[in-house]
Amino acid sequence: MLAGIVSYCESMNRLGELERAIMEVLWESDDPMTVRQVGICLTDRELAHTTVMTVLDRLTKKGFVRRQRAGRAWRYRPAESREAYVAELMLTALDQTGDRQAALTRFARSVSGAEAAALRAALEALGGSRRD
Repeated sequence: MLAGIVSYCESMNRLGELERAIMEVLWESDDPMTVRQVGICLTDRELAHTTVMTVLDRLTKKGFVRRQRAGRAWRYRPAESREAYVAELMLTALDQTGDRQAALTRFARSVSGAEAAALRAALEALGGSRRD
């Protein structure tokens, strides 16, 4: 498992709608963002500055976001990539099944040809190593 992802994984299913929207904003940005910048990006919502600040603080405590001081403001960035988040969601779902092999087989049948090729290539690149 990725370093630092344990607490991240434990709380990922508890992301609320606004938390997910804020994470999407942060994932889309190449640079760390201030509370004000995040709020501006949430154009479909009328949110108070303090609401965005509270949610970013909560995401920091849950381990989804890291922050660094920039003058008087904090700048926020995702602790992990969107891909790491999605992979951990998939692994969490897989852990909930009584039959991982059956779940993986069902999943493999449901992906497109291009997705199957990407999975094959990723597995071949691993050279037979596996996650235990």
